[in-house]
Amino acid sequence: MLLGHDLRTAVSDILGGLRLLAHEDMSHSMRLQLERMRAAGEDMARLLEEGIEIVTDQTIGPLRQTVQLARVIYDIEMRWSGRALEKGLGFHVAIAPNVPMEVQLDRIALERVLSNLLSNAVKYTDCGTVRLLVALEAERLQFSVSDDGPGFSDDLMARLFEPGARGDVSQAGSGLGLYISRDMAERLDGRIEIANRPEGGALVALSLPVEPLLPADAQIEIPLPDLNGMRVLVAEDSALSQAVAGHMLSTMGAHCDYAADGVEALQKLETDSYDLAVIDVEMPRLSGLDLMQALRSGRGPHAALPIVACTAYVLRANRDAVLAAGADAIISKPLTTLAPLAEAITLALERARQDKTCPPILPPAPLDETTFETLLLINGPEGSLDLLDRLLDDLLRAERGLVSGLYERNTDTIRADTHVLVSVAGSIGAEALRTLAEDLSQAAQNKDETAMQLIGRAVLAQTDRVIVHASRRLTRLEEKLK
Repeated sequence: MLLGHDLRTAVSDILGGLRLLAHEDMSHSMRLQLERMRAAGEDMARLLEEGIEIVTDQTIGPLRQTVQLARVIYDIEMRWSGRALEKGLGFHVAIAPNVPMEVQLDRIALERVLSNLLSNAVKYTDCGTVRLLVALEAERLQFSVSDDGPGFSDDLMARLFEPGARGDVSQAGSGLGLYISRDMAERLDGRIEIANRPEGGALVALSLPVEPLLPADAQIEIPLPDLNGMRVLVAEDSALSQAVAGHMLSTMGAHCDYAADGVEALQKLETDSYDLAVIDVEMPRLSGLDLMQALRSGRGPHAALPIVACTAYVLRANRDAVLAAGADAIISKPLTTLAPLAEAITLALERARQDKTCPPILPPAPLDETTFETLLLINGPEGSLDLLDRLLDDLLRAERGLVSGLYERNTDTIRADTHVLVSVAGSIGAEALRTLAEDLSQAAQNKDETAMQLIGRAVLAQTDRVIVHASRRLTRLEEKLK
């Protein structure tokens, strides 16, 4: 009992520390790794609780509870997509639209089955993709794990569920994965079926009886916004999160388009017309924050687009940054029920309608006035004249260089001029320009031409705004010194 107490305390401290890390200072890849660690840590905590109950002779039966399937599958994706990426494999997760959002089942047993099946799929696949598909067929939940590996030999197929059975003895492991999976499937009143795919690779399916608590198409207590005839852009790098959000939006009548990162989203917004955007804050190539800032600072038709931002990090500082970037409403990830999304969309659309009936609101200043004016105060009137002249000279030269570099697709020129912009913008408090310039520099380093052109236009537009602001300040200062 005492050891169990200490183990619980240690795990709790680990999970608490992960949740308190300063997410806003991390890159997208670092945040993704942190999310994977969190998902694995919480899974470990649940397994630890079960282990302690077993060794202390507490009764262990099916631990049926209300489970939000989207949350379970999201955590599974976070854990195993990283392992697949390490081997150079693709990892694809999909949930059918008719799958209920909430069910009664033993979450620990389900996670143990899926983790063992995915572990085997990743382990024995050298190239290709590992897939997890969730469907509802004849009132049974079907979890199908497939891969592009060697599949099962006839000899192995006959003894797969025996302890120690392994397809490749050169691979590390105990050979207990499928044995545990069958045991957990029985605990869930389910069954496991194994086959070789006709096109190659293995297919292992877990089938469970299920009584949904909240069917996918059930009515909820709050009124749903009517999105019939509306086009919604879902900008989200997770295919699973795209599918969940898309299904919820279709329930409200919307037609959805999808973008896997900020660059693709910006490209779609430049070529198509949308009535609403649901944007993930943490995306590769161009973050959701930078995407929103680029939209709000522009003069295009989507400058006033209603935006619902999705983030896994909902501390006050994170929320303030998201709202400052231009979001009309914020919801936390993962999306597991319809109500929060419906409420956020209602709020975003209402704010957009209010903006249309109010006098036009000017976009926020392109730089932090306190930082800028403090810098001028330190330099004094005469020194500020020289500083502003130099500032404008740096900005104009960098802007001309970027125009040339983007036209010629010269990555060296682009990186040199974005380096200047990052330095200048950081010194005067032009945070939106600084982060966009960093994104453009990264796109040039990756030789991502689509990203370079799209982010480049946003950088040039933001640079123009800073130039206009600095020019007006210089004019006022010159008039004052006459």
